[in-house]
Amino acid sequence: MDGSFWGLGIQQVLLLCGGGLLYGLLHSLTASLWLKRRVAARWPRQMPLYRLLFNLFALLSLLPLLAPLYLWHGPYLWQWTGVAGIVADGLALLALAGFAWSLYYYDGSEFLGLRQWREGERRVEDQERFYISPLHRFVRHPWYFLGLVIIWSRDMDAVFLLTSLMISGYFLLGSRFEERKLLVYHGERYRRYRERVPGLLPRPWRFLGLREAKRLMDS
Repeated sequence: MDGSFWGLGIQQVLLLCGGGLLYGLLHSLTASLWLKRRVAARWPRQMPLYRLLFNLFALLSLLPLLAPLYLWHGPYLWQWTGVAGIVADGLALLALAGFAWSLYYYDGSEFLGLRQWREGERRVEDQERFYISPLHRFVRHPWYFLGLVIIWSRDMDAVFLLTSLMISGYFLLGSRFEERKLLVYHGERYRRYRERVPGLLPRPWRFLGLREAKRLMDS
């Protein structure tokens, strides 16, 4: 053994894995109802800023994890070339278009935390109503799915591969934590929705038709 992992030193591997694990733990903790309720009980006047500060923290703390993608870039483990490269780039572009399209169905002000700050909203629970967008008819977490398409359609070196594995693992675990909150918010409706629609990867035989989705939203 030469103390390397596909061209990465053991210290680099530990920093990447440790940084990813720390980010996942902090992100899950700050997004949890447990912490929100404690902040609301101790500092109720600051709760309108919670979502806004959470998003800012999530963005800024992500930057150190992205830096190694550029600073430690090494030889490729594999590359998509020829027809495979065209297909990979096409899938990535479709995923980006899916992100842009899905924004139409989100309350951007609510998502960013601007509405809560503007209106002085102190409640812990998110205020968005239960809504099934076109993409949500096929997968419960469309942004996670589209993110997976983008990262796994890229050329891979050792740093990008480790980062992609950590992101994929976080999407898997983070979606579980997120669904616990959604069950608290929406109860039986979300439980019925979860039984009908897959979590991260769409399946042709499991989706909601338009009428079924509308019935579930109106129930």
